[in-house]
Amino acid sequence: MFAPRTPEYLEGLIRELIKLPKESLWFEFKKNNYNPEEIGEYISALSNSAALVGKSFAYLIWGINDKSHEIEGTVFSPDAEKKGNEELENWILRQLSPKIDFQFNAMFIEGKKVVILEISRAFRHPVQFSGNEFIRIGSYKKRLKEYPEIERRLWRIFDSLPFEYHKASENITGEKILNLIDYPSYFDLSGIPLPENRDNILKALEADKLICRSETGNWDIYNIGALLFARRLSDFDRLDRKAVRVIQYRGTGRTETIKEQKGGKGYGNGFEGLIGFINGLLPTNEVLEQALRKTVPMYPEVAVRELVANAMIHQDFFIKGSGPMIEIFENRMEISNPGRPLVDIMRFLDNPPISRNEAIASLLRRLGVCEERGSGIDKVVFQTELYQLPAPFFENTDQSTRVTLFAYKPLAKMTKIDKVRACYLRACLKYVTHDYMTNTSLRKRFGIESKNKATATRMIKDALERELILPFDETSAKKFMKYVPFWVREE
Repeated sequence: MFAPRTPEYLEGLIRELIKLPKESLWFEFKKNNYNPEEIGEYISALSNSAALVGKSFAYLIWGINDKSHEIEGTVFSPDAEKKGNEELENWILRQLSPKIDFQFNAMFIEGKKVVILEISRAFRHPVQFSGNEFIRIGSYKKRLKEYPEIERRLWRIFDSLPFEYHKASENITGEKILNLIDYPSYFDLSGIPLPENRDNILKALEADKLICRSETGNWDIYNIGALLFARRLSDFDRLDRKAVRVIQYRGTGRTETIKEQKGGKGYGNGFEGLIGFINGLLPTNEVLEQALRKTVPMYPEVAVRELVANAMIHQDFFIKGSGPMIEIFENRMEISNPGRPLVDIMRFLDNPPISRNEAIASLLRRLGVCEERGSGIDKVVFQTELYQLPAPFFENTDQSTRVTLFAYKPLAKMTKIDKVRACYLRACLKYVTHDYMTNTSLRKRFGIESKNKATATRMIKDALERELILPFDETSAKKFMKYVPFWVREE
């Protein structure tokens, strides 16, 4: 949702709009016409038109003469209006598909009441009202399907403009840019000396496509600039909910929260602090090393770093109201992000990740926040094996992706599912390094002594029965049998 707007902000916006010679595709003036169906259709038309002309917001304003642009006032009171027995705003929202943000604000200018409806631009799909899509043609509101060429243009825009290059903030001064963006962290992580003056700082941020010049000669901040280097994500209305949340629970369920914190900074400048905070909450494990007991973190930091970075990079930013989340339990750690993965979860280890947000992924790799393409999940699996942990679990939920790291437990206490999953991932890890899983290599993964090789044999048998692994050469003697993941047959 939009942050509350100050009267000063709204008055400044209105005065800028009335200076323009005529209404545009992305704003409309009204006086007292506030028919609910008309408002809903205008929300659809203006939202779609804003996307068409590259605006982040559209506006419908009551109390302004649409010919002279003089402030005349209105009797419209959105809070008092209803459709049937339902409040106007709720009724309109129900008719919109997909749901978009919009907000009514009322104020007085020169003693006259003005109402401004602020509307978010369309993303990914044209906005419908009551099953119909609308668009602005000149100063008129029309059904989009009547203008197929414009509809094709709109879809090309949805297909071509990634989320990173939508605008997080528009028409602001260079001074405000430096207040909103943690530019020292950007230069520090980039390994570039900090420029001596503001103009050169802004040029560097512009060159890396974190910001751009606005039409008025001021500046706009792209989503990528705000997401990665915001001093406070809460300064950007639409990105605040994308902050990473960390929750620590007591025990193994979600009934009692010990600690909860939402990240305040951007993903780039706040990453090291986030990882440090997470590591401070993780349980530890005692291991015997050269006859001395040593306390180590329960989960390998390399795995934690990579999975947290993946959750930030691969999320679907168009899913509203949620962001990456790290949940810490007594016996496990769950890392989730909005959006189903673009790669089959059974192929995470061998396939290079396909990101919805390649610009963010590329910049974070360049800054050293995450691993090079294709190596991250390999390292997660390798590190969990090195720590003798149960294999990580990758899953899809309704609209999210979740990875679970499990705390240490001896092989005897692992379930059959745990063992089969570990056997499959062991075969995957071996195969991507041009090797093969054998009974011997599986025993090494779990620290099984040679005299107990029958334990590894049973695990392999269970994985074969579930068709997660295959013999590399079925004619080999059982003693020399090698195994590969099931998908090798499909290649």
